[in-house]
Amino acid sequence: MTGRAILGLPGPKAAVDGSVRLGDVELLGAPESQLRRLRGCAIAMVPQDPSASLDPLVRIGDQLAEVLLTRHVVAGKGEAKARALELLERVSFPDPARAARSYPYELSGGLRQRAAIAIAIACDPKVLIADEPTTALDVTVQAQILELFAELQAELDTALLFVTHDVGVARAIGDDVAVMYAGRLVETGPIEEVLAAPAHPYTAALLDALPSPEIPRGELRAIPGVPPVPGDGHREDACAFAPRCRFAAEPCGLRLPPLNEVAPGHRSACIVIDGAVPDRV
Repeated sequence: MTGRAILGLPGPKAAVDGSVRLGDVELLGAPESQLRRLRGCAIAMVPQDPSASLDPLVRIGDQLAEVLLTRHVVAGKGEAKARALELLERVSFPDPARAARSYPYELSGGLRQRAAIAIAIACDPKVLIADEPTTALDVTVQAQILELFAELQAELDTALLFVTHDVGVARAIGDDVAVMYAGRLVETGPIEEVLAAPAHPYTAALLDALPSPEIPRGELRAIPGVPPVPGDGHREDACAFAPRCRFAAEPCGLRLPPLNEVAPGHRSACIVIDGAVPDRV
């Protein structure tokens, strides 16, 4: 939802407030005509499921060429086809020419994701939003895709907003991390600092639930309860994690905690814990 809101595509019934800025341009509330010029060019998105975003009836090369021609990146069809091959090679297709002739269903999940990435970077975006792009991939392919994102970010000098539920993926790809719960930020900061010394009970609980060889089977500390469902009546002016938090106190259910700085560049939204979560063990 955050990624779609940035792109101005939150859905017709969604209410979005706040501020989304790209340089000096305020995106929230910008005219649709301006957002259309920015989408795919200045800001691009890699979907979670490439099978649902790639046209099943159009060859991969033609889909790439269409993007290049529509955005006037190239002058003609011949140049578009040549550039499409370059993009497929850039995202490490073993045989770009064959991939360009292929339909999406003829490619593996990992290759379809590479094709979606090629489309996203076709116009050299300033911001690349990746919506859980490794969720459906096996561990080996996941590592290859993460390496590809790191290479592209360095090569294109692109800001990368990577959405993931996997703490290991976040550690591998991120410089800074923003932890969200029930649609709100609860902790932000440098990723190594946040993961080494979490200052919000939810972040700490996520880390406690990570499996490792040292933890016997069945002894992971699960987070009790269930996340709130939007529209189920839970209070918007109080901490949403309080019903599941082992540190919760009476004030947690009375007001919404702000994001306070607990260390330089490190913020946490908790009114009980001041600076660190004690006794994580």
